[in-house]
Amino acid sequence: MSGFGRPQNPGTKIVRTRLSDQVLERLQERIASGVLSPGEQMPSEREVMEEFGVGRPAVREAMQRLHDAGLISVSQGGRARVNEIAADTALRSMDAVARMLISGFPNYLDHLKEARIRFELGMVETAAERATADDIAVLRDNIEMQRSKISSPDAQEFIYCDMDFHRQIAEISGNPIYAALSEAILTWLSAYHVHLLRWTGNETTTLDEHAAIVDALEAGSPAKAKAAMKIHLERSADLYRHTD
Repeated sequence: MSGFGRPQNPGTKIVRTRLSDQVLERLQERIASGVLSPGEQMPSEREVMEEFGVGRPAVREAMQRLHDAGLISVSQGGRARVNEIAADTALRSMDAVARMLISGFPNYLDHLKEARIRFELGMVETAAERATADDIAVLRDNIEMQRSKISSPDAQEFIYCDMDFHRQIAEISGNPIYAALSEAILTWLSAYHVHLLRWTGNETTTLDEHAAIVDALEAGSPAKAKAAMKIHLERSADLYRHTD
């Protein structure tokens, strides 16, 4: 029996947390609640030290962790400022770890490609329900822009248009989570994009597949859009691979 007349339960023990953790939690609460709003300067180290009664090391560690999480930006010689918090903020904080996983464990690239297919199939279904005439025009302009890059000596120009096509569909969905995830996935994949896309005839296949996707979006058919996207992504999955 404990001193309170009850059996001890390890799950109820008070855990001492580091001072930097406590400072971090307080500052995160102020950012989340809007007390510290986007664009506003963070309090100085001395102000935080005096308010919370902690030393400089705890404050500096908390500030560094806020920066690593993408919650604040630090400029040379200036005071940190609060960032605009959006879906892509959270994903940017994962960027370094994601790149390490994909680089260090080859099977993670396969996992990412599989996840991308599942993700974009749902995304294009949503886009088919929401696409406007203006959205369709933007996508068709993208296809023509990509067509103009076929003869470019820089293969990256064609590849960029290809990725931008998928970004635009994410935007059409109207869901900021889709847009943020799409940008993150495309960024992580881009380092492993080989130039198979530029094999003779392959570029026109890509354009034809994009056109089929746009036709389905214009028709407002989620099922057709999903089927067209599935064909495109499954064929193009081999474009992303470890080259060593």
